[in-house]
Amino acid sequence: RPPRCCEASNTMSIRTSMNHRPAVVATSAPSDGKGGKGAARVFGSAVAGVSELLIFHPVDTVAKRLMMTEKSLIVPSSLAATSGNLNQAIFKEAASVGFFAKWQSLFPGLGFGAGYKILQRVYKFGGQPYVKEFIDRNFGDSFRSTFGAKTGKTIMAATAGSIMGVGEIALLPLDVLKIRSQTNPESLQGRGVVQIFREEGLALYRGAGWTAARNAPGSFSLFGGAALSKQLMGVQDGKATWTQDAIASVAGATASITVAAPLDVIKTRLQVRWRSAEFD
Repeated sequence: RPPRCCEASNTMSIRTSMNHRPAVVATSAPSDGKGGKGAARVFGSAVAGVSELLIFHPVDTVAKRLMMTEKSLIVPSSLAATSGNLNQAIFKEAASVGFFAKWQSLFPGLGFGAGYKILQRVYKFGGQPYVKEFIDRNFGDSFRSTFGAKTGKTIMAATAGSIMGVGEIALLPLDVLKIRSQTNPESLQGRGVVQIFREEGLALYRGAGWTAARNAPGSFSLFGGAALSKQLMGVQDGKATWTQDAIASVAGATASITVAAPLDVIKTRLQVRWRSAEFD
């Protein structure tokens, strides 16, 4: 039997180890210079893209189809007419079939969506921290002297996000093909991916200016809103828990949608209808 002093020491060690259990930290930690955090950023962003695609692609399809509907769908005096209009606008040819068939009709363009969403999330969320670190190293003092230490950090995060948002134009062809599959699949019928790229070429970048106009303030609000939320929660750099990151992401996304939604409608209509007689 060990002496009582040893028992006390062991008990204190156990309590100490229990009190210092590592917290669950998200992948927003700063780079360690060895590539570890960079790999976490890329992997985490890819997982986010896949998850978003599988869960929210039907919601995205509904949103895009409503954006493409210019007539008024709401009939204040008739709930039945309103329901019928929404049913036709959202489900199109599947408006008269059963529930599961309607649900399946909300998954067109899944292949293009997979390519776009995964690459977009890896590029945008994996790359923004590096741009933020670059801005901090080279212009951090100017931001902090102008906006203050805390607000300067938030503005740097937002600026880095805005830069990444503009660069996202490089992925525009995949976004265009995804949206056309969701809203106007007839324009792609009978053509493979290689043929589409060969025939349309740079025309797939139609609406790039509006996309930049949408992405710059939208991504500024997205990353700035998330950074501001963490600041208000008192989160230190790289120390956010999963819950704190989730709350910050919701706040940033809400700010982004509020700012970018009108421009998103213009961008979507340009991308889908630019070849049609109606657009001309």
